Amino acid sequence: MDITLPKRIDVSQTPLKFANARIITVIGANGAGKTRFCRKIMEDVGDHAFRISALEALFPKKEVNTMSGSIDMLYSSIEARTQIVKGDVDTEIEKLAFLLFHDEFLSLLKYKMLTLEHQSAPMDETNFDRLTKAWDRVFPNNKILRESGKLLFQNDKGPDKVGAMSLSDGERAVFYYLGAAIYAMPGAVIFVDNPALFLHNTIMQQVWNIVEEMRPDCTFIYNTHDIDFATSRVDNKIVWVKNFDVEKSAWDYEIVAGNDSISEELYIDLLGSRKPVLFVEGDAIHSIDSKLYPLIFPEYSVRPLGSCNKVIEATRSFNDLQSFHHLDSHGLVDRDRRTEKEVQYLRDKKIFVPDVAEIENILMLPGVIEAVARRNRKNPQYVIAKVSRAVINLFKADMRNQALMHVRHMVKRNVEYRIDRKFANIGELENHMRGLVEEIDPRGMYRELCDKFSEYIAKADYVSVLRVFNYKQMLSDSNVAQLCGLNNKEAYIKNILFILKENNSEADAIRRAVKQCFRINETK
Repeated sequence: MDITLPKRIDVSQTPLKFANARIITVIGANGAGKTRFCRKIMEDVGDHAFRISALEALFPKKEVNTMSGSIDMLYSSIEARTQIVKGDVDTEIEKLAFLLFHDEFLSLLKYKMLTLEHQSAPMDETNFDRLTKAWDRVFPNNKILRESGKLLFQNDKGPDKVGAMSLSDGERAVFYYLGAAIYAMPGAVIFVDNPALFLHNTIMQQVWNIVEEMRPDCTFIYNTHDIDFATSRVDNKIVWVKNFDVEKSAWDYEIVAGNDSISEELYIDLLGSRKPVLFVEGDAIHSIDSKLYPLIFPEYSVRPLGSCNKVIEATRSFNDLQSFHHLDSHGLVDRDRRTEKEVQYLRDKKIFVPDVAEIENILMLPGVIEAVARRNRKNPQYVIAKVSRAVINLFKADMRNQALMHVRHMVKRNVEYRIDRKFANIGELENHMRGLVEEIDPRGMYRELCDKFSEYIAKADYVSVLRVFNYKQMLSDSNVAQLCGLNNKEAYIKNILFILKENNSEADAIRRAVKQCFRINETK
């Protein structure tokens, strides 16, 4: 069916029209006007509109769906002309079950009448038969049974048979989606609210693939904020609804391309909060990253992804879709032993990289230490002087090992770069590799780094040491917590988080120090 989309806010843009539309997915943030957008299309298609909502169908509701051809209206029509159907049902899914049994009864009655008249006729396939076949494809180990006028379910784990109300919400939703689609009028425009609701990811796509396959004559219009679902549809037009103007009764919307490279959780956060996303390393429970960065960057929705490679890839993919979400999102990774060239490359790709080696070093920045010391009524200059001396001594003791680790990183990158080229034959590759040590000169790199690190130590250049010193025990071994009047590093970290949550001048000082460390103003 041809579908004309509602009026646009910008009157210079004519409403879009989809000719012979098969699938349209309306997507956007909560409150953007998606539901009103779909209702307007329902009004335009008139008697061809058929609405499916598991949220309303599975639970009792006060008002019935008065749309022509709805499950509620079909049930009311049968109830008015037959004594077979009971009138005291509370939910749409129960009405659907009675419709199925009513059709089954009529089919059996017709078959019996033909048999009594000595006419040879095959049993017609009923709506119940069609539903059962579809159900078996979704749940091959869970059977629908018809016994003594009752609808029962049984799985292969035991002999027990249960009624529909004893199924899980997900199972009942599948039953409803399959059955309701069968009862849509020919050539219907089927409007589906929250198609992923109650469905596990493992069956969601399969369920809707089957429903669409069952009704090739229909147009499906899905209302969702689930990107993973939207991008799973084939022959799909995705309409991004951004905003609704009540006075003009018009919408700001556009057609966008789908993409399945970003997880559902990230997109839900994006569309729900309308904040740009900041992808960080670590996990949501144990890492410092996930606790610190939401307080440093409240303007972002912070999502921990684990490894730095995942952060880099997610940021790239997400910003490739900026035409879809229009949000200036970033990644954030530790500096580790990256060279200035590598750091600049990442910053150019919207990846924040600090001027310190790792997140523990961020907590050792002079501005952070000063705020914590002042909060605990300690002399900030004294604490910073003692901490910087301790860190430089730790670095001095480990300098050669640190230089070796930096050289290892640089050699690895150099080898990858030089090997990643075409060779005519294996001999050419072997000859090239024989000269790599001399060409890369790791010993020369090592000597140069040792000289540079020695200079940092001689000049007591605390900030430069923080940039190159990867040392997980720094918080503990520097004695920073005790100098600030706290028991241990855990208390020191908690104190920083408490300050940030209070959102006072000391919190502002910490945020300012951390953002300067990331050169935020330079990379935005």
